Amino acid sequence: MKKRLCSLIGNSIASCMKGGVFPEVPLPSFEVEPPKEKAHGDYATNAAMVLASAVRKNPRMIAGAIVEHLEDPRGWIERIEIAGPGFINFFMKPATWAELLLDVDELGERYGSSDMGQGKRVQVEFVSANPTGPLHIGHGRGAVVGDVIASLLSATGHTVSREYYINDAGNQMNTLGRSAYLRYRELLGEEIVYPGECYQGSYIIDLAREIVEKRGTEFLGKDEKECIPFFRDYAGSSILEGIKEDLRVFGIVFDEYFNESELYREDGVRKILEDLERKGFIYREGSTLWFRTTGFGDEKDRVVIRENGEPTYFAADIAYHLNKYGRGFDRVIDIWGADHHGYIPRMYAGIQAIGYSREALEVVLVQLVNLLREGKPVAMSTRSGEFVTLREVVDEVGKDGARYNFLMRRSNSHLDFDLEIAKKQSNENPVYYVQYGHARICSILRTAAEKGFPLPRRGEVNPGLLVLPEETDIIRTIDRFPELVEGSVKALEPHRIPFYLNDLAAQFHSYYNKCRVISEDRELSLARLFLVNCVGLTMRNALGILGVTAPEKM
Repeated sequence: MKKRLCSLIGNSIASCMKGGVFPEVPLPSFEVEPPKEKAHGDYATNAAMVLASAVRKNPRMIAGAIVEHLEDPRGWIERIEIAGPGFINFFMKPATWAELLLDVDELGERYGSSDMGQGKRVQVEFVSANPTGPLHIGHGRGAVVGDVIASLLSATGHTVSREYYINDAGNQMNTLGRSAYLRYRELLGEEIVYPGECYQGSYIIDLAREIVEKRGTEFLGKDEKECIPFFRDYAGSSILEGIKEDLRVFGIVFDEYFNESELYREDGVRKILEDLERKGFIYREGSTLWFRTTGFGDEKDRVVIRENGEPTYFAADIAYHLNKYGRGFDRVIDIWGADHHGYIPRMYAGIQAIGYSREALEVVLVQLVNLLREGKPVAMSTRSGEFVTLREVVDEVGKDGARYNFLMRRSNSHLDFDLEIAKKQSNENPVYYVQYGHARICSILRTAAEKGFPLPRRGEVNPGLLVLPEETDIIRTIDRFPELVEGSVKALEPHRIPFYLNDLAAQFHSYYNKCRVISEDRELSLARLFLVNCVGLTMRNALGILGVTAPEKM
């Protein structure tokens, strides 16, 4: 409805300009939104006020001209009022709302989708956890945020690539190899003083035990430096396969896995830094190379090559993003943990130095998750290895419960995740509340068919019978869905979808408890069945974007 009104208003302004009512100027963007108070109509626009300065006329006069020249060939509008300094309030005919359901039904699974991003290629890089241990719940939140952002982009016509960046070239991988090597020797009877800087989790012992079973005592008595590459590669590969499996169970599959080591082929990172040094973005202090990030607004310059000759993560990330842009993506979106907030300015500096605008990189920060059980914190310590893995959470509460609850707050806000609430089959559990709404709709449709009320199609139903305020409110909410999807993409805010679903489910449950869908009035029954089916269709499409199932029975 909003798009229809925008079109009518735009046509009216064009007609005013063509007729000389006010001078022709570029049409500024104006808003069409539901007013805060229902007494002010279904929609209000500020079009007259944003035009006032350009055409140098009184906003109320402009509003009057817009109303006078506005054509409504379909008869959607019941009345129009001019209010305050020049707001135009629109009151739609009740039957107009009901007619929108015909479009919803016709679009079916495509309802909510658009071609807003058609022709644009987008890369979303997320999770990208070091393959040094299993994923924890913090990774889980970032994983579902990235995955749903990718799904939203796909729903709006973008060509999307999901990518996982594997840090396989840093010292942490050698530490992983040494950790597995020392546990291997320990399992074979050696007295080992296990260093605190090595990885502490029991998964390291499990990896070492696998190597003992496969290779026996082959590495005993050999030089440590000679052994570590095997242990590093075996452990890293095994952990990465476990990460992939955990993500698959969580409903996430990546299109690309990019290895950091690829950036160092043929001395790639160093060549990029040499080019940036020639351009004056990098300077030397002894053996250390510094990037002039302060020239781009960062608080201090950053090291790209350490005194020992080793490149920093920042150096590799500059090369990685140059690689991304070289693959022809129109948008590059990174999903990072909130602890990377201070890293953003230097990355903005890096991408500008390699020839791209600050806007070429979009970063979504994901805050920490507080894991609770019945309101009480669950102790976690990654240092000691006693942490709750993502797989443990998914196994306990299910994929749907985990994904939905991870999205119940803005990604940049802390999230309390209560395991017991996520398992409850009650209204306390938001995903159950929505899924039960969908299952209830399916039950209504099955029961109706058994009573001789098959689901009506276009031409077999009179939506104009849906005149109750509750019915109009539900239709308004359904009508908001396509705009909501586009808005979620523009803001990169996937939490808007579960918020919307909770509202729609609440409206439906309230309506069902108050109004009989099937009654002695056959025409009204068919109209209400049509409405209920459109609610279910919208729920199904929204849950699909979230990667959450829409059960037909519960």
